Amino acid sequence: MTDPVRPLFLTLEGGDGVGKSTQQRLLAQWFREAGREVIETREPGGTALGKELRRLILHGDHVDPRAEALMYAADRAHHIASVVRPALERGAVVVQDRYLDSSVAYQGAARALGVDEVRDLSVWATRGLLPDATILLDLDPQRARLSGQRDRLEREGSEFHEAVRERFLAMAEQEPERWIVVDAAGTPEGVQAAIRAALTERGLA
Repeated sequence: MTDPVRPLFLTLEGGDGVGKSTQQRLLAQWFREAGREVIETREPGGTALGKELRRLILHGDHVDPRAEALMYAADRAHHIASVVRPALERGAVVVQDRYLDSSVAYQGAARALGVDEVRDLSVWATRGLLPDATILLDLDPQRARLSGQRDRLEREGSEFHEAVRERFLAMAEQEPERWIVVDAAGTPEGVQAAIRAALTERGLA
């Protein structure tokens, strides 16, 4: 494992229903077992403000795509300032479900707002904070594991979700030093083993 006081910022990305929540829990457990302080959080919803924005964006009425992008960026700015940066300053490990790359994939690509514009907005909102590693759980949208009542984004059509996946894979190809691509089609245990092996190989665990 890494130095016990070395901060570490890890994000999990991927389409809907790929198993991010499960892998976040397993990854956090691994670091806790090694004696690390671990913060599990998500976007949107990692703060009180974020929970309200999540309700409005995902479960409310129609939101204009540009307003949607701005709401995600507002949540992100507050979340990073109030949760993530303080944890990293303490030397903690932050394991986060979604970050700015989701905005690039969903709003920038699938909503066709422009990947550069949406990315620049989030980089400004977070004062340039990027993860030490971004784990992409890659899965064919047709095999997504969705259950219960679907939110606004989950109800989008197959073309939308294919565009999301393609953008995630394109970003991973463009920044291989940050991204770790894992096939999410296997068992939760098998996927987690692949994540841990990749982090260990990169000296992040």
